[in-house]
Amino acid sequence: MALKTTRYDTAATLKTKKDVVAYLNAVFEEDDPALIAHALGVVAHAEGMGEIAKLAGLTRPSLYKALSKGGRPEFSTVLKVIAALGLKLKIAA
Repeated sequence: MALKTTRYDTAATLKTKKDVVAYLNAVFEEDDPALIAHALGVVAHAEGMGEIAKLAGLTRPSLYKALSKGGRPEFSTVLKVIAALGLKLKIAA
């Protein structure tokens, strides 16, 4: 009997702002720019890509492109997306 599997959807697990913050904090600890861009895309998808693009002052296609695999968003785009998600970027020592 074959094992039936389903695709895991991280965006579906991000139900609260607390979930989003925990997820992004864990991703930022990895110090991987590509992973950070991907994670922002996951969160934007969970929140509604069209609405996040609008709040960030970007077009939906440009947001998808910036946060896609291989996308290299400018830092200003990252900051716009973080703000559009209602989050703040903080530095700690």
